[in-house]
Amino acid sequence: MEGWELLKIKGIPLRVHPSWFVILILFAWSAQGQITNAIESPLPFWFSWVLGLTTSLLLFVSVLLHELGHSFVALHEGVRVRSITLFLLGGVARVEKECSTAMGALRVAIAGPLVSLFLAIIFLQSVQTANELSPILANLFAQLGSLNLVLALFNLLPGLPLDGGVILKALVWHFTGSQRKGVQVATATGNGLSLLAIVIGSWLCFRGGGLGGLWLVIIGWFGLAASRSQNQMLTLQKALTDLRVSSASSRRFRVLEEDNLVSKISDLRLSVTEKHLRPEWVLICRSGRWVGYVDDEALKNLPVQYWSQHSLADYNKPLSELPAVGERDPLWKAVIALEKSSEGRLLVFNLAGLPSGTLDRVDIGEAVLKYLGLKIPKNFLEVARTQNNYPLGLELPEAVEAMLSSGVIDR
Repeated sequence: MEGWELLKIKGIPLRVHPSWFVILILFAWSAQGQITNAIESPLPFWFSWVLGLTTSLLLFVSVLLHELGHSFVALHEGVRVRSITLFLLGGVARVEKECSTAMGALRVAIAGPLVSLFLAIIFLQSVQTANELSPILANLFAQLGSLNLVLALFNLLPGLPLDGGVILKALVWHFTGSQRKGVQVATATGNGLSLLAIVIGSWLCFRGGGLGGLWLVIIGWFGLAASRSQNQMLTLQKALTDLRVSSASSRRFRVLEEDNLVSKISDLRLSVTEKHLRPEWVLICRSGRWVGYVDDEALKNLPVQYWSQHSLADYNKPLSELPAVGERDPLWKAVIALEKSSEGRLLVFNLAGLPSGTLDRVDIGEAVLKYLGLKIPKNFLEVARTQNNYPLGLELPEAVEAMLSSGVIDR
């Protein structure tokens, strides 16, 4: 979730998503109506709107302070904060990784609601004093106090992606020793709360609840989408952890003896029927022993008339130059290696340290889909292979990144 960067606070970029302006105007409109009804003396229309916009802006300052509460504690826990973004449903702080301990995650999660509760207490306790100065100021403090109290209590609801869900996840993680179990419990409760919000919001809309009911429905749908995304991510992560490279690798390389002529590479290229696919690697042997590989550089740099005068040994390169992975490695390691490689594929080595196959994004995606009980047509796989993409748009790099950021795996 990106947006326009406004400034940096302790090195943390503060961004505003375009959807934030929509909710800013809606809150300003709601606050303007509340002020008009609450103040006995009539106010100029423009002045009531200025007060409504001020209230809305101060509310989002409170949201920003809420996210800064999370961020500063995260920094104290040794977690880098990438950015804070204000958007339609409030704010979100993006961190580089989650805390490595359950209690650290709990401290980060609870910091935001504590900031909101503190602001609510300050504003609500100041209402009486402010009323002696101006009813308008007292009304502003009362609104901000109430909104911060709602913000704190709402975020403490025990379901992901709310702070309360993160707290629940941390507590389950702490007492069971399983971070995954914590995510599953918090996701399930978040799903239940989202459904409840949709039901209540729909009932309020039916009964004329207006903006409040609609807002609950929007929050509910957002929560359901977040829960669904979290469940899908957990499923992908389990597949990438359980599966080994050997279960996904294919054999997309050719083997030639080093005394073959350079023209042999040209013959191999001409014999390939699937011209849209990238050329296979050509590995070189000497009396049955692996000695390296050759690429098409010889064909490009050597005049055609000399192709039959030079052997592959003259252009041999060490196998260590090729991006590689072990056949017993989990698939998540292969995903990391693939995303680092400009080749878009990996050479697979067996336990004896000898080449046993190759691995590309389609191989990994096909293995994951098979693990999930899905089988897609070969033509779909070939289209993905020509584009060097994961089939069906599987977000496997994102799943691995989430595991890294949560500390489940170590790069």
